[in-house]
Amino acid sequence: MTAPRVMVVDDHGAIREALRIMLETHGLVVVGEAADGAAAVRNAAALRPDVVLMDLRMPGVDGVTATRAIVERGLGEVLVLTSFDEDDLVFGAIRAGAAGFLLKTADAATLVDAVHRVAGGEGVLDPRVTRRALAVLAGGVPLAASPGEPADPEAEEDESPLSSLTGRERDVLAGLARGWSNAEIAEHLGIALPTAKTHVSNVLAKLGARSRTHAVALARGSEPEA
Repeated sequence: MTAPRVMVVDDHGAIREALRIMLETHGLVVVGEAADGAAAVRNAAALRPDVVLMDLRMPGVDGVTATRAIVERGLGEVLVLTSFDEDDLVFGAIRAGAAGFLLKTADAATLVDAVHRVAGGEGVLDPRVTRRALAVLAGGVPLAASPGEPADPEAEEDESPLSSLTGRERDVLAGLARGWSNAEIAEHLGIALPTAKTHVSNVLAKLGARSRTHAVALARGSEPEA
């Protein structure tokens, strides 16, 4: 299997160098770097990486704006590196179409696994980021409900993004909210992996979502407060 091609975006040169060494040591290919959002978009257009490892707080064009431009132009998948004090930017990056989020404290194995998963079309959410995000994003699939439980009949009638989803697609969306991979969704719901992939694609299409995490945000039906 060909190693994913990665571009590293961070305004600190030392962090970029550390990430490059970490990724290359674990067999990934770092095709380029950028120190701000504007350069990230330009370099992504020129290099076409599989995954853009994106910082959020940068001078000039920030990571959210760069993520939106990269996703809309189909220049690569975006895996965000964030920290606990960046809730506003995290939610902005979700809406912009980022495919994954990790804290900057993630170890090498976690980061490398996330790059492979995002390059393979899956979403990645650090559990600590997930808890903060889902605590703020209101509405949608209740976290207390588990995939496979009957949907609330009244919810079926709501004029919300969920109203177009079938019961099974709601189960799949609940799995996405938990950060499950396609394989994990298939296992928990007792369905074949190709079927799980099809359901995920249908959920994204029906919600008009740019990514798995964006679908979860849309389903929750409200914008986070600034």
